[in-house]
Formats: sequence, C-alpha cells, structure tokens
Amino acid sequence: MGSGPSLRADLFDRSSLTALRTGVRSGNALRGLIAAGICVALAAADLRGQLPEVSAYYFNLGSGSGNSPVSDAGVANFQRLRIMSSPGVGPLTLDVAYEHTLLLNSTDVLGTASGILVPEASGNRLTLGWTVDDGEHFSWRHRFDRLSLTLPLGDAVEVSVGRQVVSWASTFILTPADPFTPFDPADPFREYRAGVDAFRFQAYPGAFREIDVVVRPISTMDGDQLTALARAKTNWRGWDFAAWGGVLFDEPAGALSLVGAVGPWAVRSEVAVRSEADDVIVRGTVGVDRRFSIGGRDFYLIAEYQHDGFGAGDAGELLGVLMSDPFQRGELQVLSRDALAVQASYQIHPLWGIDLLTITSLVDGSGLLSGGGSWSVGSNSSLRGGFFLGFGDDTVDPVTGLGSEFGGRAGVGYLSISHFF
Repeated sequence: MGSGPSLRADLFDRSSLTALRTGVRSGNALRGLIAAGICVALAAADLRGQLPEVSAYYFNLGSGSGNSPVSDAGVANFQRLRIMSSPGVGPLTLDVAYEHTLLLNSTDVLGTASGILVPEASGNRLTLGWTVDDGEHFSWRHRFDRLSLTLPLGDAVEVSVGRQVVSWASTFILTPADPFTPFDPADPFREYRAGVDAFRFQAYPGAFREIDVVVRPISTMDGDQLTALARAKTNWRGWDFAAWGGVLFDEPAGALSLVGAVGPWAVRSEVAVRSEADDVIVRGTVGVDRRFSIGGRDFYLIAEYQHDGFGAGDAGELLGVLMSDPFQRGELQVLSRDALAVQASYQIHPLWGIDLLTITSLVDGSGLLSGGGSWSVGSNSSLRGGFFLGFGDDTVDPVTGLGSEFGGRAGVGYLSISHFF
C-alpha cells in the first residue's frame, strides 16, 4: 500500500496484462472482459495517483464435535481473512473481494462436523479459487469471491458481468424459489452470500418497480448447462409481488412471490414450478414473522413451512435425495419434502442477544436444534458462542440408507469472533 503508484504500475504491466492475454487466448470472453476491466481500473488509479478504498473482515471459529455414525469426535478451527474494494473509473465500477481461509482439524478436514465453512456456489465457470497447501488435518485456500464489472446505462439501468451476488429470495430461512445460492438454513454466520458467474441486466422503470435479467453458464458433472431467467417486481397497496421465469439448468422454470402484512404479522411466501427429468416439481415456502416488545427489549419470531417436491417423502428416500442432481447442484437446503423452521431471537441488552432455531422434518420426525448468544465487544467486533444438536433415528447404513434426516448429526459447540476493519 505504501509503495505508491510506481509499484502498482509495475503490477499492472505484468500481472494484469498476463491475465488479459490468458483470458483472451483461452477463448473465455467473460474472463477476458474482467481482466480488461482490472487493467483499466488499475491504470486509471495510477494516472490519478490514488488508491481505492479498501475494507477487510476477519473471522475465527473454534468448534468441538461429538461422535456420530459418520465421524469421530474432534476439535476444529476455521479462519477467514477477506479484503474488499470497489474502485471506480468514470462510470465503470470493479467489485473485488479476495480472501484466504485456513481450516485445522484434529481428525480430518472432510470430517469437520460444524458445517460452517465458506459458502461457495457450485457450477461456476471461472476458476477463481486455489489451494495453497493442504494435508490430512489442514487446508489453506484462497480465492476471489467477488470479481465483477458494473456499467450504468442511464439513471435507472445498469449491466454487470463476472462473479457477483444475486438473490431473489422472499422468505428468510427456507428459500426454494431463490435459483442461485441459498444459505444453509442453520448457518448463523450470513455476512456474505456466495457469488455466481453471470451476466446481469437491471432496470428500475418506476418507484418500487424492478426488472432483473440474469444469464449464467454453468459447469456440472453432466456437462455444461445454462440458466437464463428474467424477474419483474412491483408493489401494490403495500404488498410486494415478484415473478420470474425462463430456463434453469437447461429446464423451463418459473416462480411467484408475495410479501406483505396482515395486521402486526409480516407474511412472506414464494413458490417455484420446475421441470426436471420430464417431471413437474413444485417447491414453495410460506412464513410469518413479527417483532414484539418484551421487557422493553425486542423479541423477534419467524416461522416458515416448506414443501419441496425434490425432497424425500419418507426416510427410505433420503439417500436417493443425497445422490440426486438438485442436491449435487446445491439447490436443496433440507432433504425432507416437508419441513418446518422456527427461529426466535431476543435482545437482552443493547450489546447482548440470544437466539434459538429449530428445523423439523415433518417426514421422519427428526429435528435440528441450534442456538447461541452474541456480544458486541466493540463498534466493529463481535463474539458468538452456540451449539447444534440433532434428534431422531441415527441409523446410517450404506444399504438401507438414513434412519432420519437429522438424527445422525453430531452435537457441535462453537465460539467465534468477527472483526471488520
């Protein structure tokens, strides 16, 4: 940072031009365009003698897990350092997020039971993540989680290309109509959503009106596929309406969502209709949420019910769902066809908060209980401790499959610290 424009010009001359030539020679137009944008941004910054504003995020998570039918008891530590910047050159903006992650585990890396790792979208075409080193008990990786260019085409229109965040979710926990990168519903750390490699067109033709078009080429084990979807959103009498349609993983798909209020309760719903292997699949969630005042503090309650045609109708189908294409593509948040999620949080002090989440399979009766507490130790830092407990039949058999969705999960306790700077 302190070396000034001369060092940055040298980096531009060598690294950026090399990336540009590589992208063009490989025939990957998307990679070449991004590399060209980086060259322009760095060159313009050098000419002005200015450095772009940079922010960062550090996360450290220690966890301990008990025995389960598929993993031994052990302890683990996960660390994440993320650096972010959005330099602008005239109307063009380059959004960059670069991070290193380090995972240490007393058993083995794949045996980590916490499930709290780096969210990453499956099927991305650009190779933006690499392994620095790994072994039986550790893995050190780095990647660009964001790398996109945005160009306004007027006061209410813009286009962007590259790895970027796209979310069309209308509900909070279970989001089957979000066709991009849904969160793990039990993940308590949602600072950053995984990016997808896509071309995006956004227009805002009026107040509370939005048009969004996303084209995303995808690489899968079965070959290359295409997602090309268009979404329209508007508001009428305090209710948000949205609809999207097009091609999702080479198959026709469409969805509707509705968000509004009935009395003091917020109501959120979304439903998607999919074509998969010549079958018509319906996926949908309906939920309510409300904020109460208890003892002068906020108490927030969320309840959501989901029906997912991709899910298992009974415990005997769970193994088949694990092997299915939708699960391998990262589309499923839970394995059961019908599930209920309830989350409650309470602010016991301006700096302290507690929360509890339950996810119940209405197919096999198993459940996941997750809870914790958070403490704001400073304006930019927070501590959190919590646990995960699974309940239900813990049978895991390679022939007969799983006894239940959540019964075989190991109990996990964790402590974390987050810092923004």
